[in-house]
Amino acid sequence: MQSLTLHTRVGKDGILKLEMPSDVIDTELEIVLIFNPITKSVAGWSPDFFTEVIGGWQGEPLAREPQGQYETRNELK
Repeated sequence: MQSLTLHTRVGKDGILKLEMPSDVIDTELEIVLIFNPITKSVAGWSPDFFTEVIGGWQGEPLAREPQGQYETRNELK
């Protein structure tokens, strides 16, 4: 038994086209199809990221510590 993960699209006609690897030819197969609809994400974030994260901090209030003095650098010419 082998597992194959494909990313494909079902057309408007409802037809799903599968192309098998070239080493699987002239043979009978038993196919088990498990599908997972892909939801659109915003710039790489998971679809529920912002609803899960906003308001998520439950600890002490965050405070920015003093940053200290920055070194003085020579101007670029």
